[in-house]
Amino acid sequence: MLEVILDTETTGLSTLEKHRIVEICCIELNNQIPTNKIFHKYINPQRPVSDEAYKIHGHSDEFLSEKKTFSEISEVFLNFIKDKKIIIHNASFDLSFINYELKLINQKPVDKENVIDTLEIARIKYPGSQNSLDALCKRFNIDNSKREKHNALIDCHLLKEIYFNLLDQKELKLNLESSGVINSKFNSNARKNNNISRKIIKLSDDELELHKKYLQSQLPKNNYN
Repeated sequence: MLEVILDTETTGLSTLEKHRIVEICCIELNNQIPTNKIFHKYINPQRPVSDEAYKIHGHSDEFLSEKKTFSEISEVFLNFIKDKKIIIHNASFDLSFINYELKLINQKPVDKENVIDTLEIARIKYPGSQNSLDALCKRFNIDNSKREKHNALIDCHLLKEIYFNLLDQKELKLNLESSGVINSKFNSNARKNNNISRKIIKLSDDELELHKKYLQSQLPKNNYN
């Protein structure tokens, strides 16, 4: 199954104030293995970056002014994510900006049913805990020392490791399908990919007797009759 880890940085916190995307990154996975295909672009938002957003990611108006607009990179972006499950942390935020940008250029929105939100998974798995990227990096012992500011490329690499850890937790007893976090098709594929055949080998009577004698010789204080 093809997936993409996706992250964005923006000029502000809400599309209601006509804020735009300034950076977008996608990392492709094939059956949860990185393919080394990465889509990463800085984007001219055609409006000023707010002071609050600049403090978060450090992308200045001057730096972004020479970059391509979302319209100019949209075709390559849409081809990159086509027919792939999209993994996002706090998906409602990034998806609102992506779909706002797509609306501005008369393109169809990304279907939220095709998105897996790792923040929702983490909140269900660790209720009452901090589930930001930094908090989850700490929980899973993921090195985030390079994350001095928010950066879509760095954050995608961190989210990739967080996603793997969330899927790999053996004690995970969530009904993700019923919670709406992951659809039934994804669950079916995940179960298929994680299905490991186990063969049980029974010992013969002679082998059991030899094992019993060995235990008696090594552990004389135990009662083996």
